[in-house]
Amino acid sequence: MLDRTDQKPPVLAVENLKKHYVLGSSWLSGETKTVFALDGVSLSIASHETLSIVGESGSGKTTLGKVVMGLIPATAGQVHLDGRRIDNLSAAQLRPLRRDMQLIFQDPFSSLNPRMKVRDIIGEPIVNFGLASNKSELRALTAQLLEKVRLPAEAADRYPHEFSGGQRQRIAIARALAPGARFIVCDEAVSALDVSVKAQIINLLQELQNDLGLTLLFISHDLAIVEHLTHRVGVMYLGKIVEIADRRSLFRAPQHPYTRALLSAVPVPDPQRRTTRIALKGDIPNPMNPPSGCRFRTRCPLAFERCQHEEPILRPRGSDGHLSACHLDELPVATASVHDHRKTGIRYATI
Repeated sequence: MLDRTDQKPPVLAVENLKKHYVLGSSWLSGETKTVFALDGVSLSIASHETLSIVGESGSGKTTLGKVVMGLIPATAGQVHLDGRRIDNLSAAQLRPLRRDMQLIFQDPFSSLNPRMKVRDIIGEPIVNFGLASNKSELRALTAQLLEKVRLPAEAADRYPHEFSGGQRQRIAIARALAPGARFIVCDEAVSALDVSVKAQIINLLQELQNDLGLTLLFISHDLAIVEHLTHRVGVMYLGKIVEIADRRSLFRAPQHPYTRALLSAVPVPDPQRRTTRIALKGDIPNPMNPPSGCRFRTRCPLAFERCQHEEPILRPRGSDGHLSACHLDELPVATASVHDHRKTGIRYATI
């Protein structure tokens, strides 16, 4: 695990980040509608660390990655890279920083130009940033990158369709590394791959992180993959972070009811670790009309009156940086026992 006493500034710091989409007005009512895709997200990632963001579809994970990368503008809040604010930079000002920050997409086939050979796909960022002085140096750098992602040198002369899904994702990783990126956003980077191939790509990312000192923001819905890869985990629900903690702390002692429900759905290949599935009622609410108070209250088996009117904030749950946003965390023990899982018939999984 990382040494959390490191006093270096975080590679990435996000402060109260918001992204709201204002839709056109209805011709019937004349009212505009707003989609609250992100609604006050704060987090930081230390150097050489992996922070995973998990949650259901529609929770805002991908939007967070795009705003952090500057692909879409933030409505409010700030994004800092190595202590420098970048969310207010123009496209021209942001371009030199693209060397340091790159994105790996979910579908490698769609993200790679089918008309370009692999050497041109990987070489494009090298050429764009002027990192090779001649063609010979460009070929050498391309060969080195292919070697780093465990592909043979002859792969440079082939097209994307000639590779398997896992091999294409290795090419996408090589392209992200080409300009010398230190911070990489992996947006569901292994979700389109077979199970065995997923493990290979995850192991490759860990090796590259150790060898190159990479910092990763890993966006995923697969908690089994996250448990294997990450240092810390942030759980998102309807545009907000509801819990964030060290990997071991979160998987062993989840504090938020939503996190417990997500973990109860993870298959456990150990008969000694029995879990009871916590079935959440309904679907995630419409981000155009989020519930008042706690956004999870409409599906939470432990919700009580305060949850309807007051929005919970992230509060410490111990001394190890474990934060959770739930009103149950603030109740005295005698009061909280009324809402305990033993009174409601809900048995949370012991992870």
